[in-house]
Amino acid sequence: MNERPAIHQHRIALHLTAPHPCSYLEGQQASTVFVAPETHIDTPLFTRLAEMGFRRSGTHIYRPQCQQCHACTPVRLPVDDFVANRNQLRCLKRNEDLNIRVLNSIDNDACYALYEKYLNARHYDGDMYPADREQYQSFLCVQWPDTFYLAFYQDEKLLAIAVCDRFLNATSAVYTFFDPDEHKRSLGVYAVLSQIARAQL
Repeated sequence: MNERPAIHQHRIALHLTAPHPCSYLEGQQASTVFVAPETHIDTPLFTRLAEMGFRRSGTHIYRPQCQQCHACTPVRLPVDDFVANRNQLRCLKRNEDLNIRVLNSIDNDACYALYEKYLNARHYDGDMYPADREQYQSFLCVQWPDTFYLAFYQDEKLLAIAVCDRFLNATSAVYTFFDPDEHKRSLGVYAVLSQIARAQL
């Protein structure tokens, strides 16, 4: 992120969950603080919340609030200073044949089929498995201020989708899913590099 934007003061309600099993670290207890769902979220407020470590999942804005652990730290990358390393340059080279399209919606059969394939291969032991169209829509297809989708195609074959949120001074990589059969392409890395390139413009 660059300079902090000047925005008006907001007073918002927060809700803290009871401790629950951590989704990332086995044997750990986690707590999460959520922004009250009735809060009106515009881009300036969303920007400030992101600066404070909040993230988005569907319509929920949350931040880990664990007593004994601070491992869940958002990664912030100053894109103006970013220089791709040798492995990242190779990833860019491997994917030169792809074209990237900006979509306004991914609520369609082709995008959902890719998500389902990705989840079945990569997250069959996670709490989002098995894939469900309703869960997909509430997680990734909700209407949100300044959200856009990057779709990666080889000719007309859809290989990856990156869900992105635009802040006043940054872009957030919300979620990426891709064709697990194309593992040699390192599509997750390529999606991040593509988002960095867009943020540098």
